[in-house]
Amino acid sequence: MTTLMVQGTTSDAGKSTLVTALCRWLLRQGVAVVPFKPQNMALNSAVTADGGEIGRAQAVQAQACNLAPHTDMNPVLLKPNSDTGAQVIVHGRAVTSMNAVAYHDYKAIALQAVLASHQRLSAAYPVVMVEGAGSPAEINLRAGDIANMGFAEAVDCPVILVADINRGGVFAHLVGTLELLSPSEQARVKGFVINRFRGDIALLQPGLDWLEQRTGKPVLGVLPYVTDLHLEAEDGIDRRQSTKGDRLLKVIVPVLPRISNHTDFDPLRLHPQVDVQFIGPGQPIPPADLIILPGSKSVRGDLAQLRARGWERAIARHLRYGGKLIGICGGLQMLGRHVHDPLGLEGPAGSSEGLGLFDYATVLEADKQLRNVSGVLSLEQAAVSGYEIHAGVTQGPALEQPALRLADGRADGALSADGQIMATYLHGLFEGSDSCAALLRWAGLEAVERVDYHALRERDIERLADLVEQHLDTAHLRALCGVA
Repeated sequence: MTTLMVQGTTSDAGKSTLVTALCRWLLRQGVAVVPFKPQNMALNSAVTADGGEIGRAQAVQAQACNLAPHTDMNPVLLKPNSDTGAQVIVHGRAVTSMNAVAYHDYKAIALQAVLASHQRLSAAYPVVMVEGAGSPAEINLRAGDIANMGFAEAVDCPVILVADINRGGVFAHLVGTLELLSPSEQARVKGFVINRFRGDIALLQPGLDWLEQRTGKPVLGVLPYVTDLHLEAEDGIDRRQSTKGDRLLKVIVPVLPRISNHTDFDPLRLHPQVDVQFIGPGQPIPPADLIILPGSKSVRGDLAQLRARGWERAIARHLRYGGKLIGICGGLQMLGRHVHDPLGLEGPAGSSEGLGLFDYATVLEADKQLRNVSGVLSLEQAAVSGYEIHAGVTQGPALEQPALRLADGRADGALSADGQIMATYLHGLFEGSDSCAALLRWAGLEAVERVDYHALRERDIERLADLVEQHLDTAHLRALCGVA
């Protein structure tokens, strides 16, 4: 059984992308491979087949392996709910919230969960493809590390180091990272991958030769910058949109401080008839056909920010002019009369007045609700599927006119009497062709083009595997994976 780990010189160096690419490349060769990330910090998450919660990137990597997501693929997930604290999720379940100092002491316990998951995966799959977190050279985080070299040392696995040349200083990133590692950790690094290169590779070759001579380690390849590649983001918002026509549905989304599962909007970004704009603090709120209030890891805090930035007035004006409004998960909760957090799950205990657009109230409870679900929208009875991740329990008369009905017999969310406002707990609302088309027609788009979002994601995973074949030293990679 072989474990190979991909670490990066920085955040967003390309670790998730490279792991996804290697997983599909191995699968093509008939190798049973499984993704693994010991510790993840992200507000984009997914519900697993065993009813837990993991980082969204690992769910995409599972698709690359043709596997259903499982909690062992990401045994520790941290979901920040403030600048200094996070909810700690172990084996798919929220166990506590703690600040960074307390978590530093907790890592010894978390490591046991990490090693138990890795042992189970190693027993079931010939290759475990591991993704690190951030950089292994963060000096202040090295003590008790479970995300990078601490894990690699614990399971005795080789490491590939990837760096993003588009940032500049790629050779300094690679050599500097290596220099800050211990001798045993340096020995684990078996090669380098340079990511996001554009230009003539001949101009880079002298640097590659120098790097190999300086470190004694091979450059396993240089991956090109592919501008139109789509993978669901681990955390940062992907704002890229392809060139589109003139007659577009205008959609705006407020970027809240603790926005979560903003991958909900990827199908809209990729739709040829939709212009999605993420509106951050200090930006003017433009006119739109549809406003979507996203999920949030700190609903009361983000609701206060929403008001402070002028969104409450903008939403009222938007509705007066006939615009449509959707609240998803935390956004659903904001649209009600009150949000109560008696246990202080997302910040100081207390209550906040909602936007009052639906007659219901939400109480945050300790047990999080995690489900993969399917059903039909109230709009056009269109088929819909997605997932629920929320601690809130919402009750009130507005729920008697639901936004959708689920296959398990439950109703979900609310649809206003005038049909102008919708609220739902369902993430992934726009991923299905039927549900996306129905929602876009409701929002005012005529002659909607149907887009198969899952096919787009599968196409780009295949493109990643092609890049491995074309640009990396596959013989060396096979040896590192034990499949030479």
